[in-house]
Amino acid sequence: MERHIVHCDQDTFFVSVERLENSALIGKPVLVGGSSDRGVVAACSYEARRFGVHSAMPMRLARQLCPEAILVRGDHDRYSYYSRLVTDIITQYAPVVEKASIDEHYLDITGMDKYFGCWKWTQELRQRIMRETGLPISFGLSVNKTVSKIATGIAKPCGEKQVESGNEKGFLAPLSIRKIPMIGEKTYIQLRNMGIARIETIQQMEASIMERVLGLNGITIWKKANGLDDSPVVPYSERKSISKEETFQKDTIDMELLRKTLAGMVDALAFDLRKDGKLTGCVTLKIRYSNFETCSKQERISFTSSDRMLMQKVMALFDKLYSRRMLIRLIGVKFSDLITGNYQIDLFNDAGRDINLSMAMDAIRNRFGTDAVKRAIIL
Repeated sequence: MERHIVHCDQDTFFVSVERLENSALIGKPVLVGGSSDRGVVAACSYEARRFGVHSAMPMRLARQLCPEAILVRGDHDRYSYYSRLVTDIITQYAPVVEKASIDEHYLDITGMDKYFGCWKWTQELRQRIMRETGLPISFGLSVNKTVSKIATGIAKPCGEKQVESGNEKGFLAPLSIRKIPMIGEKTYIQLRNMGIARIETIQQMEASIMERVLGLNGITIWKKANGLDDSPVVPYSERKSISKEETFQKDTIDMELLRKTLAGMVDALAFDLRKDGKLTGCVTLKIRYSNFETCSKQERISFTSSDRMLMQKVMALFDKLYSRRMLIRLIGVKFSDLITGNYQIDLFNDAGRDINLSMAMDAIRNRFGTDAVKRAIIL
């Protein structure tokens, strides 16, 4: 059976949410992010991009490039609310949904063409999302995830694009190699040094040549350039979670020990989130007392993998939950409601120095192991 895969992407999501609640921002260059010069740009409007501004750029540089831009602080809770709202609408109608990030979804609607044309069905879903949320959204429809994602990029802003079966190579051929997912700056420069600018050039090459130059990644890029991708749409599940627990050798009421233990758990779990490219939308704290009575408390939060934000939330839950002053036997932390996402840090509140520190610590851990570096609070 021929596959029908849809890729949906909210257009400049953070900016669109801000414009939804403040119409005065419509049509104007907008920067979302930290207000200090040490902050970074979390998102920017198309009007700001014309000046060379892009996400993750230092805010000071962005304001120099586009001095007339309107700066908006950003609100994690509001963005998470609208993200969940869009997801609820999609999951209500689509048979298989993968939430790829806070503003991005893949849908597998294979077989629906028998009852209701896939193109028409997707168009109506897009209209329903825009009507019920007020947010712009673009989509691409094809036989696989790679081609659909690229088609969405071509359709933006607020558009739709279908690549019919058999036309994948022809659709991709004239496009820049930058359009291929997973080609970062380093790989792009390497390919450009080889004289490769368009996807068509990769299509004309032998896969073995790409493998010699880029290893296994070269094979993957060659397949994507040729419109080949059999990766499945992984159903979105809020039950997916990661967790850690600690059972003490001796029941304790030592607040310093308990907080250090919690801090260590959060630090390790947040690193795992960032390593796997995940964000969590729900935090749970678990306490088991010396009499084996177990209590837990959970809270929905803005999607994040910032250890600083998660640390604050876990400590706040601990202060709310631990009120009996009884000896504790076990303590645990769980992050659930996981989605794929690249917002690894709190772009609205973390300064550039904090971001660089987190990235440096992650790089050390990835190379030398998770215990290679720790925060002082854990020691």
